[in-house]
Order: sequence, then structure tokens, then C-alpha cells
Amino acid sequence: MLSQFRPAIVAYIVFTIITGLLYPLAVTGVAQVIFPQQANGSLIMKDGKPVGSTLIGQPFDDPKYFWGRLSATSPFPYNAASSSGSNLGPTNPALIDEVKARIDALHAADPQNTQPIPVDLVTSSGSGLDPDISVAAALYQLPRVARVRGLSEAQVRALVDKYTEGRWLGVIGEPRVNVLELNLALDVVK
Repeated sequence: MLSQFRPAIVAYIVFTIITGLLYPLAVTGVAQVIFPQQANGSLIMKDGKPVGSTLIGQPFDDPKYFWGRLSATSPFPYNAASSSGSNLGPTNPALIDEVKARIDALHAADPQNTQPIPVDLVTSSGSGLDPDISVAAALYQLPRVARVRGLSEAQVRALVDKYTEGRWLGVIGEPRVNVLELNLALDVVK
């Protein structure tokens, strides 16, 4: 029995060093060399300070900004430490109340907008952290943002077009707009 302890302990130490130290260091090193932006959290910097990530949504409720999807995280919106969906089914009264409240907020912010409201503006994402909205959601909000900022709709539309990301490899997913990047670009427009 004692003769089996030494090889087991040596194997434990060797594999701990390989899988717990060498492999993570190698993967981190390769990621830093090949994908440094992504390996460091896809941070967006402004004046040398991080203001967010392209991967995690931010709460915007000022009418001069585009609004993102609702967040189902707690204790505060877009909490990356507690990523989760709402798990509310289509007949759940809480979901219906949430959707009605968001519709009311959209109508209050832009009463003359009679366009159909895109579903991603009134529902939470699966993770509760979605940083993107559909192009339809951006176009729905475009008149409000242009009016509040005193810009032409053409100026704002040009920014929406500039920050629209297409389908991955041309076929996977839907075109989308990163809300934080678009809003930061809006703050630069005069």
C-alpha cells in the first residue's frame, strides 16, 4: 500500500503543475499575443479610463441616448457577477407587467413615435447583459435621440449605420448595434 502513495503523490504534483499553472499561463500568454483586446475584457476606453466593455450592456435612460435591452440581473442592472435571464414565461404576469412598463416608458420618452416597438426594447436578454440592440430598435429610437440632441436624423442615422455590425461570417446571427459604442460616438458629435 505504501508503495502506491509515492507515485500517486508525484502524479498529483506533476499534473497540478501542468494543468493548474503551466497550461493556464500558456493560454493566457497566447491570448495576450494574438487577441489582446479580447483577452483584457474588450474594454472601451475614454480619456485613458475604462468606461465599459463591448461585451456587457450599460444602463441608459436619458432620452438623449439610445437605450439597450432590459437587464434581468440583480441587485442592479447589467451586473456581470449575477448574469441570468428572467426565466419568465410568456403568460407570467410579471413579464407582462415588465413589458407594459417598458412600452409606457418608450411612449413617454417619444409620444409622437407611432412605429411598432421592436421586441428587444421591451424584453430582457437571455444573459441579462446584452450590449447590443437590433437595427430596428436603433431606428425606432433614432427620431427621439436626434430631436433631443438637436441633430438631424440623417446625422444620427449615419452613426447608427457606422456602428452596425453585420452577421458573423455573413450568415450567422443578425445585424446589431452596440449601444455603448453608439452612445459614446453621439457624445462626440457637435
